[in-house]
Amino acid sequence: MTRFWWDMETYSPVPIKHGTHAYAEQAEVMLFAYALEDGDVFVWDRTADQVWRLAGDDVVLVETLAAGAAPLAVLEAADETGVHWWGHNTGMFDWVVASHALPWLARMVPQERRRDTMVQAYCHSLPGSLGALCEVMTVDAADAKDKRGRDLINLFCKPPAKNLKRGRATRHSHPVEWREFILYAGKDITSMRAASKKMPMWNYTGDELALWHLDQTINMRGVAMDLDLAEAAVAAVDRAQVDLANRTQQLTDGEVESARKRDKLLAYLLAEFGVELPDMQKSTLERRVDDQNLPWALRELLAIRLQASTTSTSKYKTLLRGASSDGRLRGTLQFCGAARTGRWAGRLFQPQNLPRPAIGSLRDEALQEAIDQGIDALKLGVADLIADNVMELTSAAIRGCIVAPPGKKLVVADLSNIEGRMLAWLAGENWKLQAFRDYDVGTGHDLYVLAYAKAFGVKPEDVDKFMRQIGKVMELALGYEGGVGAFLTFAAAYNIDLEDMAEKAFDSIPADILDEARGMYEWTLRKRRSTFGLSERAWLVCESFKRSWRYAHAETAAFWKELGQAVVEATQYPGKTFTCRRLKLRRDGAWLRIRLPSGRFLCYPAPQVDDRGQFSYMGVNQYSRQWSRIKSYGGKLAENVTQAAARDVLGSSMPTIERSGYDIVLTVHDEDITEAPDSPEFNADHLAQLMSTNPSWAAGLPLAAAGFEANRYRKE
Repeated sequence: MTRFWWDMETYSPVPIKHGTHAYAEQAEVMLFAYALEDGDVFVWDRTADQVWRLAGDDVVLVETLAAGAAPLAVLEAADETGVHWWGHNTGMFDWVVASHALPWLARMVPQERRRDTMVQAYCHSLPGSLGALCEVMTVDAADAKDKRGRDLINLFCKPPAKNLKRGRATRHSHPVEWREFILYAGKDITSMRAASKKMPMWNYTGDELALWHLDQTINMRGVAMDLDLAEAAVAAVDRAQVDLANRTQQLTDGEVESARKRDKLLAYLLAEFGVELPDMQKSTLERRVDDQNLPWALRELLAIRLQASTTSTSKYKTLLRGASSDGRLRGTLQFCGAARTGRWAGRLFQPQNLPRPAIGSLRDEALQEAIDQGIDALKLGVADLIADNVMELTSAAIRGCIVAPPGKKLVVADLSNIEGRMLAWLAGENWKLQAFRDYDVGTGHDLYVLAYAKAFGVKPEDVDKFMRQIGKVMELALGYEGGVGAFLTFAAAYNIDLEDMAEKAFDSIPADILDEARGMYEWTLRKRRSTFGLSERAWLVCESFKRSWRYAHAETAAFWKELGQAVVEATQYPGKTFTCRRLKLRRDGAWLRIRLPSGRFLCYPAPQVDDRGQFSYMGVNQYSRQWSRIKSYGGKLAENVTQAAARDVLGSSMPTIERSGYDIVLTVHDEDITEAPDSPEFNADHLAQLMSTNPSWAAGLPLAAAGFEANRYRKE
C-alpha cells in the first residue's frame, strides 16, 4: 500500500487542555503538510491558498490555488483506495479536527485507511511524543523534530495572553516567523516518516490494527454525561470549601486561612500542639484522625484537611470543559497507552482512575443507595443537608456522571478475576483452574475463601468473612512475587488493619511457617532492610501469609523463576527462541520479544543482563516519565504477561460485542461499558456471555463475567 504522510497546524480559541473534541469544534486548519511516500514535502498554507515545498532549511512557493481549493495531490490521495494516510497522533487529534474543519476529508478517507505513528510507537513500548521518539530511535538530525516548534506553536496556534496588547499572530503580523512556521510544519513530516521506518510493525497489523480502528470509533462516539450533575457537584464543592476554610479559621483563631495551606497548617500544628507530621498524605492523616489520644481540635483540623484536599472532584471540571456541544465526552481512551502491557490508558477524564466510592463505613447496597440519594441532593443543591462530608459524597458520585442517552440504557459487564484466572492458566496451576471452573458452575467455593483455606490448611467451610478478606488481599498482592511490602499496599487499599489482623491470625499460622518467617525477620534486621513500620508480630504474620501462599501455588512460584531465567537467556543468546510454558521469547537486534498466546508481542527495547544476572531494558519510567533503563525480575515479568494476556481476552470480544448491537462507550480495566436499546434482548447476561467466550487461542482458560443494566453508571 502507498503511504501518504500528513500533519496539520491548527488554531482554536479553546485551550487544547480542555480536550481535543472541545478544541476541535472551533478549530481552523492553517497549515496542511503532506508527502507521498519518500517524495518531496509540501505545505498547503490554507490562509493564503498557497502550496510551498521544503528545500533544505527553507521553503519555496510552488503553487497558488483558487480560493478555497485543495491541492490535487491531497484530493487524489484521499480518493485513492490504495493509499494509507499516516500521521502522528492523527487518531486523537488531526482526524478529530478534520471532522469539524475539513469534513470532506474525513468523509473521503475511511477509518480502515488511517494509520498513526504514535500508536505504532505505543504498540511497541516506545514513547508517544514525536520529539522523544526521534531521540529514542536515533533519527538523523536533519529529519528530527524541530525544537524551535514550541515557540512557533505558542505564537500562531494559541490566542495571545490577556496581558499582551497585540491581537492574534498571523502571517501578516509576523511574516518572518510564519515562513519558519511553514518550514516547521514540513519538518514534522520528515520526523514521523523517519521514525516510523525505524519502528517495528509486529503489533500494528491484523487483528490489533482492526482493534485500533474500533478504538477510534469508540473514542469518536464518546459517552453521554450528566452535565447538570457535574455542575451541581462543582458548586457544592465550592460552597463546602468556603465552609471548611471558615471552620479552619475558627479553630486556629485566624492564623491559618484554609486547611489547603499545607505549610501554614503544619507550622500551626507544631506550634500549638507540639505535633510534627512527616507529610500531609491521606494515609498519614487518617491514622492521626482516629487516634483518640490526640486533642479533639487537632483531630478536627486533620479531618478538615482530609476533606479540603480531595482532588478527585477536579474530574467534574475536566468533564465540563471537555464535553462536546451534544453533551458527550470523547477521546478518553488511549489505545495501548499502558506501555508495557498494551492496556488502554485513560485520557482527559481518566476513566481508568476513578476513585473507589466510599461514604463513611457504608458498604454494598447501603453505599449505592446513599450515593443515589446524594446525586439527587446534589442536583437539588441541598447536599449539605444529607451529607456530613460533601467532598466524600462528590467523590463517590463521580461515576454517576456517566449516563445512558434518551431511549437507551447502559449495559455493563466485567470479566471476573481475569488476572487470577490468567495467571493460573499461564503458570499451569491446575488445581486453581479447576477451582475457578467449579465456582463458575456453582459447585465450588469462592476463590478468596479457597486462597485462605489452601494457605492455612483449613476447611473452606470454616473460613469466615475476616479470613476471606485476608484471602482476597493475598490473591491480589502475592501473585506477582510480592512480599510484605505488597501485602501492606493492598491491605491499605482494602482497609485491613494489619496490627489487628496479626492479633486475630497469629495463632492459626502453622509452626513451621512461623519459624521460617522469624528467620527472615532476623535476616531483615541484620541487613537493615525496611520493616515498613510494622510491629514484629504484624510483620511475621504478613511474611507467613506470603510463604503459605507460595507453598500453595507451587506452579506459579516456579513460573516466576522460569520466566525470569528465560528472559535472561533469550537476551544473552540473540536469534534463538526460548519457550516458557505458553510463552515464546526471542531477542533480535535491539528487541526482546515475548510472544503471548494471542500472537501479540510484549516488547522490551535494548535488553541487557548485567554481571549479576539482573535483566533490564529501556522504557518510560512510571514515576519520572523519562526514557530510562528499567530493571525487572520474574514476578514483574509475570505481571506484565498476565495483564497483557488479560487485555487480549477483553479485546478479543469487542468486535463481536459491537456486531451484536452493543455500542461500547468505555473500557475500564476489565470492564466494558456499552449503550444499547432499552429492550429486553439487550441485557447484562448476554453481554457477559459475549465477554466470557474463549478466544481461539485460550482453550482451557476458565472465563466468567457479570454485570448490570442501568441508566447511570456505578461501581458493582
